[in-house]
Amino acid sequence: MNALIALLSRIPLDLLLVALPLAGAALAAVWRSNRTRPWLLPVVGAGHAVLSLWLLFVPPPIAAGAWFAFDPIARAVLPAVSLLFLLCALYGVSYLRVRAERANRVFVALLLAVLGLLSAGHMAGHLGLLWIATEGVTLAALPLLHFSDTPRAYEATWKYLLVGGTGIALSLLGSFCLGYASLYGGGDGAGDLTFTALIAKGAVLSRPWVLTAWVLLLVGYGTKMGLAPMHTWKPDAYGEAPGIVGAILAGGVTTVAFTAILRVRAVVAAAGAGPIADRTLIAIGLFSLVVAALFLLGTRDFKRMLAYSSVEHMGILALAAGLGAPGLWAALFHVWGNSVTKGALFLSAGNIRRAAGARTMDEVGGMAMLTPVSAAIFVAGMFAVTALPPFGPFFSELLILRATFHTGHGLAGALFLGCLLFAFFGLTRVVFAIVDGRPRVATKVAGRRFSETSGVIVPPLILLGLSLWLGLALPDVLRDSWTAAVAQLYPAP
Repeated sequence: MNALIALLSRIPLDLLLVALPLAGAALAAVWRSNRTRPWLLPVVGAGHAVLSLWLLFVPPPIAAGAWFAFDPIARAVLPAVSLLFLLCALYGVSYLRVRAERANRVFVALLLAVLGLLSAGHMAGHLGLLWIATEGVTLAALPLLHFSDTPRAYEATWKYLLVGGTGIALSLLGSFCLGYASLYGGGDGAGDLTFTALIAKGAVLSRPWVLTAWVLLLVGYGTKMGLAPMHTWKPDAYGEAPGIVGAILAGGVTTVAFTAILRVRAVVAAAGAGPIADRTLIAIGLFSLVVAALFLLGTRDFKRMLAYSSVEHMGILALAAGLGAPGLWAALFHVWGNSVTKGALFLSAGNIRRAAGARTMDEVGGMAMLTPVSAAIFVAGMFAVTALPPFGPFFSELLILRATFHTGHGLAGALFLGCLLFAFFGLTRVVFAIVDGRPRVATKVAGRRFSETSGVIVPPLILLGLSLWLGLALPDVLRDSWTAAVAQLYPAP
């Protein structure tokens, strides 16, 4: 142990964000006690959160051409993922205690590995390492999806693997095309696949190869985000995965895919094709919003409802990223609001699911009587995610709407508002159906076996409080980090 600590002390703080969770994963793999192993989650999560917040306030120097760096993009997003993981980890201790019949060695180890790989993906300054990290997250998350060991969980895992595998292949092919565009351009640094080098030589990159790479990478990483029509894995995966896993998928895995698209878009813009990239982002963002709104109006499963809500918010991020610097600033704001709000929703939904023993509005009702605190958090989270003031998503979506009109995309803004309205109708239809009324007979029986302990209530409550805090008292350090990230992606001429 002393040797491990000495080794970790020599690692730069930004790389320690990757090394610490991976070391924790290795430790979890050899930890003997099934009862105490889950405590590794909040211990490692706390260390990671402290490091990421320290680097948020005191950014480290960035070496030229670094393959890994806590650069402005990572600084703008990674602390949100770290805070989400920490609170999910605290929840996970109580969750795994309830699920004591299941061995948790693989679950704990892979959850920590996901945190390490997410950190690597956010800080990757090299095209190849970005692909390795993001696809590593996909593979590490697979066993987490079927932790419940049900036929439907295995079906969802296979769908995630097949659809995600397609995204893996397309993003790899897109990386090859972008690499070939660099070689084709020649000159100094040909073959250097760091994003700094690709942007610096953007003017000599082969434009046809850059555009081909953009399409493939947008579809590949868009599959991981869950943008429509590549979203088909989300309803099954989110519906069958434990609430803690759904929260990390919705607030962490999708986020690293979004930052990957932002980095690639900067290269495309440097090659002179920025307007084309922006138009495709706006189009796929609006399409995702429409698809999500339509499915939300029809779904009756409250966990699948959260999946379609995630599709909606990924569409919001894509739309905002295509609106230039003002839209991107609002998108980074929305990343934070969406991450913490979705975390509160998924964890409280997990409580309701275990208490009800079912998950559709036809089978579940009266949860305000059986799980009053979880039901209250779920309702408040629903209002937060549908942009009710004063929660954070209200202000980020308001800034996105302003950006649509300021950039001359009034029609997109009108469609954006319409989709938000229909999504609100769909979400409230399901949420109030399961919360109000009298408990079903089966729900009463299942509810007696569930207790709302502090371990499963406090984490989602804190996440909901963070969403409110983002709306009421947004700190200057976050504003500055988002401004620095926008400056990195939209450098002054």
